[in-house]
Amino acid sequence: MTALLLVVTLAAVACVLAWFASLVTGDTSWVDRSWSILPVVYVWVFAVAARLTDVTLDVAASVVTLWGVRLTYNFARKGGYRGVEDYRWAVLRARMSRWQFQLFNLFFIVLYQNFILVLMALPALTLYEHRANCHFGPGLLALSILFVACTAAETLADEQQWRFQRTKAREVAAGRLPPENFLTRGLFRYSRHPAYFFELAQWWLFFLMGAVAANSLAQWTIAGPVLLTLLFVGSTRFTEEITVSRYPEYRSYQRTTSAVIPWRVRRP
Repeated sequence: MTALLLVVTLAAVACVLAWFASLVTGDTSWVDRSWSILPVVYVWVFAVAARLTDVTLDVAASVVTLWGVRLTYNFARKGGYRGVEDYRWAVLRARMSRWQFQLFNLFFIVLYQNFILVLMALPALTLYEHRANCHFGPGLLALSILFVACTAAETLADEQQWRFQRTKAREVAAGRLPPENFLTRGLFRYSRHPAYFFELAQWWLFFLMGAVAANSLAQWTIAGPVLLTLLFVGSTRFTEEITVSRYPEYRSYQRTTSAVIPWRVRRP
């Protein structure tokens, strides 16, 4: 079995398991729970196929593993592996009939998102195919360092949001109104979704690693970061629609702060 065929087979198994689990439990966050794990597995498939002798593939797999560890930890501490479903799915479920939501679950949540997870990892296929002529030079080193730097920045954004939500929860539990309903300080002063920005930057950098190995930007694997970016655009709009419905003052924050790309604060 080739490395690519193994990745496709693993993805197919992941789709079947996620779909059946969602039907049995009524919880549609099973793809969310595998989001930080499957790309790591896929990239390591190519590294192992090269018998762990290719420095570029080994470094690529290592930085992606670092991304996966960070995201898995953050997801776990928020209760993601204890049966806590993404609140956005509940909102969508309430807006659709039962059969409409099940179609959405199968084709978008399960199949489409797993398809994106495969595409995200496929620059590793480019690295694998060009391993004979590709050496881990300054360009790949710089991209790897930038990938790790984005992981560090995303970790900081996660920690700032985590501490804010913990403080807010304590205030509410004590019967007091929190001073803010959403975070506007730290990295969130310059971007409403800084973690989204660094997440997207990582996968564009990963694509560039494959492009450098192939010595050409004309790689079909660009579909991965493109579709991921479009997914995040839709996710951001939907998330903020829900936030505005809960906290109307969020509109003022939208007017002064960049949505994703960190930027200077605008005058209200």
